[in-house]
Amino acid sequence: MTNWNTYKQKLLRDPEFKKLYEDSQPEFEIAKAIIRARIENKITQKELAKRMNTTQSVISRLEQGRTSPSIALLKKVAAALNTTLQIQFK
Repeated sequence: MTNWNTYKQKLLRDPEFKKLYEDSQPEFEIAKAIIRARIENKITQKELAKRMNTTQSVISRLEQGRTSPSIALLKKVAAALNTTLQIQFK
């Protein structure tokens, strides 16, 4: 089996795939940040959901990058994780 980086580079040669990949990066960066913060806090998706008064499936969708969360939702996530929300443009 080809490793992921080799496969990814091959896919990124396709302009249509490359555009879709680049367009999805903000959602995946948000997902990675939420996962990282949740793990650092040593809590499950279910516990995070409970702290936010939502369902585990909402947290799962966030962590899969399958949604574009609102700023209000991200503020709730940050508060539930005892952290702050920072947004950057690079």
